[in-house]
Amino acid sequence: DVQLVESGGGLVEVGGSLRLSCVTSGITFDDYSMAWFRQAPGKEREGASCISAPDGTTYYSDSVKGRFTISRDNAKNSSYLQLNRLKTEDTGVYFCAAAWGRVGQINWFSPPEYDYWGQGTQITVSS
Repeated sequence: DVQLVESGGGLVEVGGSLRLSCVTSGITFDDYSMAWFRQAPGKEREGASCISAPDGTTYYSDSVKGRFTISRDNAKNSSYLQLNRLKTEDTGVYFCAAAWGRVGQINWFSPPEYDYWGQGTQITVSS
């Protein structure tokens, strides 16, 4: 079975930092583009960042660019999202997602492009 398991969420104050991890199993990790989506209460799921296979090209939404950094460790079958200078509007559930093959600038933020999803981890940014 394919599993994507997120961790690292929690409660943090404005301006703080968190590091999310996504550990995968059941897939050939090197072949998958990995993304982080988030969903705030009452809002649609939106793409925050993606790191494409096989070349590691990264993409960020305008709302997180310059504050979040995505990375991957193929040896550990894991993807990471470093979140800095957090804002209250970053509050939500963060999901890890995997898409077979390369994703590009025009489609990385589209949920239907992704084959597998984690259960999500909650981030709450308090003022």
